[in-house]
Amino acid sequence: MGLVGSLTPDQLNFFNSNGYLVMESFSSPEEIEGMRNRMGQLLDDFDCNSTTSIFSTKNQQRATDDYFYESAEKISFFFEEKAFGDDGKLKQPKQQSINKVGHALHELDPVFSKFSCSDKISSFLFSLNYKQPVIIQSMYIFKQPGIGGEVVPHQDNSFLHTEPPTCTGLWLALEDATITNGCLWAIPGSHKNGLVRRFIRDENGVHFDRPSPTYDQKDFVPVEVKAGTLVVLHGDLIHQSFENQSLKSRHAYSLHVVDTAGCQWTQENWIRRKVDPKPLYVC
Repeated sequence: MGLVGSLTPDQLNFFNSNGYLVMESFSSPEEIEGMRNRMGQLLDDFDCNSTTSIFSTKNQQRATDDYFYESAEKISFFFEEKAFGDDGKLKQPKQQSINKVGHALHELDPVFSKFSCSDKISSFLFSLNYKQPVIIQSMYIFKQPGIGGEVVPHQDNSFLHTEPPTCTGLWLALEDATITNGCLWAIPGSHKNGLVRRFIRDENGVHFDRPSPTYDQKDFVPVEVKAGTLVVLHGDLIHQSFENQSLKSRHAYSLHVVDTAGCQWTQENWIRRKVDPKPLYVC
């Protein structure tokens, strides 16, 4: 296979201790521009009259529909909750109304696939002892100026669960992420406390198996980063982001990876693929 781990012992120690890792200059300006331009093309081609599916971390049980379920193997577009007026029409152009695009950009679009399946992603995962990693979902997140919605405190393993848990989030800043425009916030070390609840899909739709704990906001630290920085998130890390109340967007490209070596994809996950994803490599 020829893979060599790209993380240093200090980086691994920081990740293991804190549950996240900031890797500056992971992507070049040219790579970032390529992904942003490609998303611009996808948005230009998107017929916003074809769907009005909304994404919300507060009310996803209410908002979930077949369009959301089918997005696991498609390139689908989800609007911000505040994008629509009382008349049901968009209050601004579609390019400023989309919350995210997902969840199979890494498989279906060559520009995003090139980054997602690159050797630098594989080498990084090899450092984390992934034996047979698969990208289970990808998202282009916009965090629109003025209406970019809050993402409430959560753990990625809640939504993308394996037995044993193996999810890692890879969050690439495509623009500078600041406190003002809605950067990530995390509770360092919270991953050591394990998974607190699951997001379940059953005959009644989707729902959490228990209420969310109450978190002290003083425990969160901001993760402000420059464009091109990769933020790595342990699947049990408690993290969140606030509404974007600024005039500047906060674009990011996010991947979630799970291991398939000695691990079982949980049937109660919201993602139920018709075709199993291909591993990035096999050890």
